[in-house]
Amino acid sequence: MPSMLDIPADLSPLQDHLAGSLSLVERRVADALRSDLPAVHSLCRHVARYHGKMIRPALTILSALAAGQAAQPHASVATDPHTPTPDPILVVATVCEMVHLATLVHDDVLDTADTRRGQGTINALHGNEAAVILGDYLFSAAFHLCSSLGDKDTSQSIASVGMTLCAGELLQNAHRHDLSLDEATYFGIVERKTASLIAAACRLGAKHAGAPANLVAALERFGLRLGVAFQIQDDLLDLTGDQRVVGKSLLKDLEKGKLTLPMIHHLTTADAVQRGRTLLLLEDAADRASDTAEALRRALESTRSIAHARTVAETLVREAREALGQCPPSPARRMMELMADAVVTRAF
Repeated sequence: MPSMLDIPADLSPLQDHLAGSLSLVERRVADALRSDLPAVHSLCRHVARYHGKMIRPALTILSALAAGQAAQPHASVATDPHTPTPDPILVVATVCEMVHLATLVHDDVLDTADTRRGQGTINALHGNEAAVILGDYLFSAAFHLCSSLGDKDTSQSIASVGMTLCAGELLQNAHRHDLSLDEATYFGIVERKTASLIAAACRLGAKHAGAPANLVAALERFGLRLGVAFQIQDDLLDLTGDQRVVGKSLLKDLEKGKLTLPMIHHLTTADAVQRGRTLLLLEDAADRASDTAEALRRALESTRSIAHARTVAETLVREAREALGQCPPSPARRMMELMADAVVTRAF
């Protein structure tokens, strides 16, 4: 379970259940990626260390529990967290985690990142060619595992998410170094490249728990709002975080010409002189010098752009929690509410 949460004592049984289920997901990822070719197996084992907070599989399982209580009020899967997670839900959770791992490998190539989870990235250690092919291998393995469910809707959903993720990356790539990027386009990028997979994890968890269509849609909406808020917090951490805590290279967004919400707001609201100074700082962002980073942070603070981004993220979290209101009260729903709150307070 995500370590960014402080779990109340009454949720400990659910926490234990979730931790056990996520351990099974990790094992299934390893099984799905096992290869008899040493070169491939070695790369896959390295990627297995990329498991972080495992938010996507956790939300798949929690959505199934929260929605399952509405669908089957007397079913043990909905009310007893000690009941093993049904196999189809574990498969969906594993597929979502594998797709996420694939995007991380590809993102590191696009960003020329050299650290991930505090260790060397595949591209830094083995080159871009190996990283690109490994990312493709992960995507293929995820689709192969998903097909084992024999469920057309789930397979189409995962394939659609794969296309949406790529479309988001292409849209972002088309707007690199675009100093006139507006918030609407930014949200279009983020909804595709980050939130779409989180939304799918929630939707498919609810679907495989037998939830009615309106509840499936509500949980998908929860995931979409949560996913955008999560990315905004990531953007803030890239600007203001501590690399030792965050576990990956910082200021990569600016170095690669990717404007995020705080900078978009700043460039829109700053006066001409201030905007000119910031543009000069952005030219130096590739050096990622500490004095440049600090000057950028001060500039963003002067226009309350960091506060603006945090306010937007908090609003999205509030909307996500409202979507959860369609689920009956349960430990799973409460855990999801805590996760939503933690998105905007996390430091990693």
